[in-house]
Amino acid sequence: MHVTGKVEEKYGQTQLTLSGAVAVCASGQSVTPATLALPVDSPNAFAAYEGMLVRLPQTLTVTEVYELGRYGSVLLSNGRLRTPTSVVPPAQAKAVAEANARNRLILDDGSNKQNPATVPYPAPALSAANTLRAGYTAADVEGVLELRYGAWRLQPVPGARTPTFGASANPRTAAPARDPRANLRVASFNVLNYFNGDGAGGGFDDPSNRGAKNYEEFVRQDAKIVSALKALDADVIGLMEIENDGYGPLSAVRQLAAKLGENWRVVDPGSARLGGDAIAVALIYDSRKVKPIGNAATLAIDDKNRQPLAQTFRPLGGSRAVTVAVNHLKSKNCPDATGDDLDQGDGQGCWNATRSRAAAKIADWLARNPTGAPSEGVLLIGDLNSYTYEDPVRTLESRGYVNLVSSKVGSGAYSYVYNGEAGYLDHALATNALAWRVKAVHDWHINADEPIALQYTLAYKSAEQQRTYYAPDAYRSSDHDPVLIDIALADEYAAAASRRGAEMAAAHSRRPWH
Repeated sequence: MHVTGKVEEKYGQTQLTLSGAVAVCASGQSVTPATLALPVDSPNAFAAYEGMLVRLPQTLTVTEVYELGRYGSVLLSNGRLRTPTSVVPPAQAKAVAEANARNRLILDDGSNKQNPATVPYPAPALSAANTLRAGYTAADVEGVLELRYGAWRLQPVPGARTPTFGASANPRTAAPARDPRANLRVASFNVLNYFNGDGAGGGFDDPSNRGAKNYEEFVRQDAKIVSALKALDADVIGLMEIENDGYGPLSAVRQLAAKLGENWRVVDPGSARLGGDAIAVALIYDSRKVKPIGNAATLAIDDKNRQPLAQTFRPLGGSRAVTVAVNHLKSKNCPDATGDDLDQGDGQGCWNATRSRAAAKIADWLARNPTGAPSEGVLLIGDLNSYTYEDPVRTLESRGYVNLVSSKVGSGAYSYVYNGEAGYLDHALATNALAWRVKAVHDWHINADEPIALQYTLAYKSAEQQRTYYAPDAYRSSDHDPVLIDIALADEYAAAASRRGAEMAAAHSRRPWH
């Protein structure tokens, strides 16, 4: 083709405003794709390929599927992208963020429609039974490169290769088996604004409701949450983002516990509510497996962080106990942040100072044994809204807590995906004396890697999608992955745990930031 015109930038895209007729010089010709590889040398390197048919010769990684259902788009990278402060201290976070920016490209669906009737990835179409998870591989990626909505995208074209996705790199799995040495399993799970209305099928129009918009949605959400909780095979479960409506028979936590079985009980701190937020933390337990001892304890920290809840538990037939404290610190959302809570540009986001102060207060409170019961130590769990190397976690470590996810799962651990980057906000930390009784820790990846389209919600879905996107199973029951902690409290592990605890204390004191 021969065209004449003026090259202009419109909405970030390079376009040609024609000033003459279009002449067809030849037909039936093929276009050889240019080769583009990730990561590029700089974000500006993409511009050299704008408007061209390009092929990525690598086997790439699906790094986020958040917009798959809404826009039909998939974020790709060369290897999994990690949240900077989940892998390096804040001082080094900027370098990781810059590297991530050079290693991301959106595979689009060739349409600007929202909530398309058919999402083409993975072929033949997205469904609950045919998911596309972050962590899958992507090969044969080819399309026309463009800059749209502030991001570089590949748009498929007729005759181009069809991308193929490989599930074997990150398949759905059953819940991790309990470590045979452990006689106690504790789990931590953010249940994504589990609100049960008035507990009798209505009340979902209450202004404080953050969850299901009506009873039909709640039934769908409830089935997924209950499926996930049952699969955990836990004796004690710490919950976050459950409706803060007390502990009566119609309360969200009481009704949820009952659905796990008649043997499940709720830790009641003796107050009408737990703090002043619409959501709260909670502890539920299997009365066939453990017995609460001492007092249920809580701490009013401030009006930003949710109040923690602590209870000491002893396995039935055992003589040793553990204190479990569930927490949910202030989110990173920035509205209303001021002073030292403003985003400092170090990867820790807004409200970091408030979270750090809360972590110190919680550590001091737990050091005073608020339950009043003897135990082998404290297991601190929950959504701390802080990644591995951020100040709140380091504050707890400086008070003698061992980061169990870091020590047991390793640097690849994650429980949450945001902006294409994986890291863990959901923590398990233990005092030194308890840490070496912990035999296994798992992040069960049922949620963070799954498309949000597979959640329980009905909005922006056709009747067919409401049916095919949904399954009453654990997958995408929430946006956070649950954490499982297997602990050996039986007497035969006492001597070994004591020795290892002393070793751990010595090693912990040598960590570079102490």
